[in-house]
Amino acid sequence: MAAIVPVEQAINSANLPRGSNIYCAGNAATPQVLFQQIIDDESIRDVDMYSVLPLGKKEILERMYGEELCSRINHRVIFNSAYSRNAVSSGRAKYQLWHLSEVARHVRRYVKPDVVFLQVSGPDPGGNYSLGTTVEALLSAIQSAKDHGGIVIAERNERMPFVLGSSIPESAIDYIVETDYDLPSSPVHPPDLAAMRIGKIITNLFIEDGCTLQFGLGEVPEAVADAIVEKGVKDLGIHTELFSDAMRKLVQKGIVNNAKGKRKGERYSVATLFLSDSPAGYDWLHYNSSVQSRASNYTNSILNIAQQPKMVSINSAIGADLHGNIWADSLQFHRIYSGVGGQSDFIRGAPYSEGGVAVIALKSVTHKNISKIVARHPEGMTTTGTAADQVILVTEQGAFIPYGLSVGEKAVGIAYLAKEEHREKLLQEIFADPSLHKPKGSFVRGYPKGFIPYERAIAGKPDGVMSERIEHFT
Repeated sequence: MAAIVPVEQAINSANLPRGSNIYCAGNAATPQVLFQQIIDDESIRDVDMYSVLPLGKKEILERMYGEELCSRINHRVIFNSAYSRNAVSSGRAKYQLWHLSEVARHVRRYVKPDVVFLQVSGPDPGGNYSLGTTVEALLSAIQSAKDHGGIVIAERNERMPFVLGSSIPESAIDYIVETDYDLPSSPVHPPDLAAMRIGKIITNLFIEDGCTLQFGLGEVPEAVADAIVEKGVKDLGIHTELFSDAMRKLVQKGIVNNAKGKRKGERYSVATLFLSDSPAGYDWLHYNSSVQSRASNYTNSILNIAQQPKMVSINSAIGADLHGNIWADSLQFHRIYSGVGGQSDFIRGAPYSEGGVAVIALKSVTHKNISKIVARHPEGMTTTGTAADQVILVTEQGAFIPYGLSVGEKAVGIAYLAKEEHREKLLQEIFADPSLHKPKGSFVRGYPKGFIPYERAIAGKPDGVMSERIEHFT
């Protein structure tokens, strides 16, 4: 049975001796009280801590990833938040370059945690505790710790929703620390004009009745959800790594019902992470049978993604080059902005779904009018999508579908995704460079092959399955 104890009885140098490997829940389930005790107890040092997107109270997280704590805690960040970003980029913390689908495997085989930190909700009438808003690799971490004689320390937060789908028995927990604080919110700015154009392009071209959706947070996902409502699409499903408020809106309106999903009779959305911009969003998740949580090696498995009907994966990027390389985790070689996360998983899995597509959406320029469409990606930059991946690129200028095109033809089509003033410079470079494999002949009826301008993308399309419509436009 788990012992309900004060935090200092659970978090101390006896339970976290030097050399310990700690796997810690992240996102909205980042354990704030456990972190505060690590900050306060200076005898805890020389331990490794693995985490995915640490969120929470600014005053706690800034200290947790500040210089003093990083001198005694070896942070290994799998996906950056605003709090860990500077520590990783400055070398105070390490960056673990792992696909989200593979975190559980790395945890089992290589990390083998001695200690697991998490938040839970419950127990339910059967004595089980929900992992709440964050599952990712926690189930594997808990099992691995138990297999190797490790311990599991859980905050039972009064405000953590009991999310169905992934739960653990009380016997899996060694220490429970009672807590009561709001979960971190993830506010989203209302979509601007560019985001609304992108949302309309994606929805009009690629989302139809019976599609399964994956997207994250931000202006573009909000714009996509609004465009879906406006278009009147129905019978959608959700199989995603992150469940957001935009998705909640589609469920509440009855647009998402998972009626066409592969799980016959199981009409619920599946995600491994849940984030909301308000306590009301988290309250909505509490014992809500329309959503269920799963481990990230399930949600992000390429095989499971491929089994979803008409899988439409929508992700964002920091930039794209003329070959079709995409980067979303870093700004420069030494500046890791976020992480690879699950983008590559869905890029690879969605095209294998019957009628599925992988979409990368990005505004054509930054707020400083710097083009996000460039001739070549910065030297040393990691890429989340390679030039060989069959990814559809969308900006507010239009959509580019690369199917069946050569490198030179792709370069011309991608250049048209740039803002006009930047597009001309890119085209000049393309046609002046013989290494771009004969780009001449790339135009059909005044537009590059594969490129669909905004006006044409929202003007309507013929009936039929998605593959037929894409062929019609390209």
